[in-house]
Amino acid sequence: MTGLIRRNTFAPRAPSRNEFLTPFDRVFDDMLSNMFPTFSRDLGEDFFAKGSYPKVNVVNRDTSIDIEAAIPGMSKDDVTVEVTDGILTIHGNSNQREDIENGQYVRREIKRSAFQRSFRLGENLNHTDITAKYDNGILTLNVPKIIPDETEPNTRKIEIS
Repeated sequence: MTGLIRRNTFAPRAPSRNEFLTPFDRVFDDMLSNMFPTFSRDLGEDFFAKGSYPKVNVVNRDTSIDIEAAIPGMSKDDVTVEVTDGILTIHGNSNQREDIENGQYVRREIKRSAFQRSFRLGENLNHTDITAKYDNGILTLNVPKIIPDETEPNTRKIEIS
């Protein structure tokens, strides 16, 4: 026996998760992971995970990190942001209309949707002063960095006896 399994090549197959990403998305994610290796430490191992939703832009500023998440079709009330034990989590849950007056659906493509995406915040980020703004389907989070105190070290000479 050869160990090979015969497969019907004409039968439809389920697409893999990576097939939903464009080649550009894969190259871009790999490039960012290599260019900013500390983001894995600061924002979690799977920050640049392929196929993650919502898609995000991350801007590294001198005093903060900004995260922009694209969440089209949801209102501000459908989205929550939480920080628990150093993990920032974005939740989204939109409810579909159940009933329509004086009619019935002929085709229904808009469904209820929900998501959750989490990021581990590094110790160099301020977990308590995060701000959030939601405008036209874009959630913008500002995560301040902890700026080390740059005062002169307190040096004292110790006499040797």
